[in-house]
Amino acid sequence: MTSPQEPTTHTPPVRRFKDPDYVELAPTLAALRERIDTLDEQIVELLAQRALCVRDATRFKRDAFQVAAPARQAAVFARVRALAARHEADFPGLPDIMESTYRTLVAGYIAGEGTFFHDTELIAP
Repeated sequence: MTSPQEPTTHTPPVRRFKDPDYVELAPTLAALRERIDTLDEQIVELLAQRALCVRDATRFKRDAFQVAAPARQAAVFARVRALAARHEADFPGLPDIMESTYRTLVAGYIAGEGTFFHDTELIAP
């Protein structure tokens, strides 16, 4: 009995989609992984920029409820689902994946913003 192995990365595909209109993105798994790594760098950069916006948003909040901003959270999750729905034909279930991802991100951002909130002070009127 052989043990499971990771796929080889520099060889041609071993499977193909039945859809004759499917457009391949790369000739090898290695090329796809390079593309994914580049996308990950861009995604992390964008999420870091988003984090800085969240940090700055702390200046506009009076209390922990405003930091959590549940109505804003709901709006973000709905917007992300709608954006992902545009791509669902190519990747069924993507809206669920994006909402789940954003729920995790937003929870982390809110935790960070809570810390920043304690590093701020009210501006005297």
